[in-house]
Amino acid sequence: MSNVLRVAIVDPNDQSREILKDILVSIDIVWLDAECSRYEFFPDVIETSKPDLAIVSLDSNVERGLGLIERLRSSYPKCNLFAISKSTDGQLILKTIRAGAKEFLTSPVEVEELYAALERLLQEKYSGGDSRARGCKMIAVAGATGGVGCTAIAVNIGCNIARNPENTVALVDLDLALGDADVFLDSIPDYSLVDVTENVARLDFQLLRKSLTKHSSGLYLLPRPVQLQDLDLITPETLRKVFGLLRASFSHVVVDLSKSFSQVDLTALELCNEVLLIVQLDLPCLRNMVRVLVSLQQMDTIRDKVKVVVNRVGLESGQISLKKAKETIGREIFFQIPNDYRTMIEMRNNGQPLIEQAPKAAITQAVMQMTDLLIGAVEDAEAQEDKSGPEKSTAQTWLNFWPGKAKNSKTK
Repeated sequence: MSNVLRVAIVDPNDQSREILKDILVSIDIVWLDAECSRYEFFPDVIETSKPDLAIVSLDSNVERGLGLIERLRSSYPKCNLFAISKSTDGQLILKTIRAGAKEFLTSPVEVEELYAALERLLQEKYSGGDSRARGCKMIAVAGATGGVGCTAIAVNIGCNIARNPENTVALVDLDLALGDADVFLDSIPDYSLVDVTENVARLDFQLLRKSLTKHSSGLYLLPRPVQLQDLDLITPETLRKVFGLLRASFSHVVVDLSKSFSQVDLTALELCNEVLLIVQLDLPCLRNMVRVLVSLQQMDTIRDKVKVVVNRVGLESGQISLKKAKETIGREIFFQIPNDYRTMIEMRNNGQPLIEQAPKAAITQAVMQMTDLLIGAVEDAEAQEDKSGPEKSTAQTWLNFWPGKAKNSKTK
């Protein structure tokens, strides 16, 4: 399980409870696992959900709230406790801490104050003070055009990460109309993204895993909807809820995007930590790559995450040189994947990832190396340079490839 806090709350006041829920849902390092409106029922909620953190509002009945905190501390010592109250009385704060609460928060809760308290708890619980160690790593795979190998790359990244038994990995097929990640994994899923979306409020971690299809590599698949009529059920709002549950349940999530760059796709790009933009060295693909990069560079929540990956390097037919491609897109290439059409077709037709189909092939080793770079503790130095790399001339350099245009001069 990833380093995300599972939280349960109790507050008999409906209005303040809803406000607290809205705040928690907006915080990416927590998953709201359960809520309760009665103090006397909350121990049963804790027994069932076993959260990392219980938040108790004291304002409805201070004495009963303090008694509940004492009971929870005694019965569930592994569950951390926060208290919330409108009162700032020093004696109440002292009693609350003595009862067993780690934090006393003043209502209405400030998001920054709550986030800081959660950060302290995470540092203590998971990372020993190293905040870099926590959180679910989410990787999006998108293409500059169709047919560039996004699904194959996404599937193999997921399977490569899952080969480490310490990792728990989910692959989400967001090509809602024509996704085929299930084909690459030779799977016939019982449930789809629509089923999880419609039941996300009722799912816990165990039910979520039962709703996903598990591959022999250890990778869990959440496939695209079965019926085209169901596509409208997947919205940015519902997707955020699904990703919140996935983030709290898995150490890694890989997302295979569609080529439409819809609002659903853009939401996924915002939520992911890394965005791989797949391109081939041909003119139409590079032209689209420039268009996409120019658009993404205008989005603060996405632009610094993008890494350009060139697929099918070495394909002789009509390929543009890598040097000219770099001049065109205006940034460095994060990784190159060699062309091996035969192996990739066999992998797809047999429904086996590369590590099972052809473990010694050059393309397999390349994808494994790229996976290690993506999930490694130290970010690749060249990728760091890309974040501040040149954005100049991206809008016009692709024009130099058109017939009749002058060749690019050498970059000084």
